[in-house]
Amino acid sequence: MAVLLASALLLTGCAQSVDPIERLGKKAAEGVHPTGPAPDRPYLRWGLTEPLARPPRRAARTLALAPHTAGRVLPRVMDHVPTRDRVVFLTYDDGADKDPRFVDMVRELRLPVSMFLTDSAAGPGYGHFARLHRLGAGIENHTLDHRALSGLSYAGQRAEICGQQDRLGSRLGLRPHLFRPPYGSYDTTTLRAASDCGISALVLWRTAVTPTDLVYTHGPHHLRPGDIILIGPDETTGPSLRERTTRVLRRVQQRGLTVGSLENYLQ
Repeated sequence: MAVLLASALLLTGCAQSVDPIERLGKKAAEGVHPTGPAPDRPYLRWGLTEPLARPPRRAARTLALAPHTAGRVLPRVMDHVPTRDRVVFLTYDDGADKDPRFVDMVRELRLPVSMFLTDSAAGPGYGHFARLHRLGAGIENHTLDHRALSGLSYAGQRAEICGQQDRLGSRLGLRPHLFRPPYGSYDTTTLRAASDCGISALVLWRTAVTPTDLVYTHGPHHLRPGDIILIGPDETTGPSLRERTTRVLRRVQQRGLTVGSLENYLQ
């Protein structure tokens, strides 16, 4: 008799279904969501509401050398790239922040970034920057010890710049062509020393990230094509490097822009 009753229950659909929608009911099932973003939408994981537009495939390259000065070619000083492409450029200083999740962010968003490294901050963690470089990140020079260069002797400035060229060469197999002076401090001696160390451009910035907003060194107070953006180290307990990057990316998208590779434009 028990066997016959069980058979009847199965035939009439009263046994528990293995289908979660049938088991929970349609309304309950509608409240069940995946635990993370869909695999093909990684931008959601990084706080964006839409994917970043791809930069132009063939970037219009900009000559990064200044005219001859006293019989020699000195590096051009730039805080903005003259281009009509709707791109801006993300640059990061020092190398003190070695968050492995930032590497994930760069990989998943295919984000072009340029890292200006100071040996006293980046070392001994050059492996972190080697991983970023393998993902396409530019690795550039920001001196050995982060000293303000303006007013130092030629020998002192050359030691800071060439010393970091040598260190990046030995640690990462690179000799950068771009250089950012610490604090944006430089003089004519800096240009001479940088040139003698193989540098073709001094890269400053028009836009910088603060704990609360973006600030602009000159010109309109909004992002525009060609802007070089400084996302510097945060010496407070403020937003993480990833959070600050996300904030910038949202502003970039609001202006109808995307992120390009600085190295593609300054070769």
